[in-house]
Amino acid sequence: MSLLDRVESLKSKHAALEAALDEAARRPMPDISSINELKRKKLKIKDELEKLIQ
Repeated sequence: MSLLDRVESLKSKHAALEAALDEAARRPMPDISSINELKRKKLKIKDELEKLIQ
């Protein structure tokens, strides 16, 4: 997998996590632990993206 492919893959996963976070937050009784887990995953991907781009 090339660097560009990896970056695009991570961007796609990041966007999917953002959508999942938005959906989870709109629920009448949002599950805080699952929201926090999604945020952790999203941050991990963001950190990896930043390392790859530098």
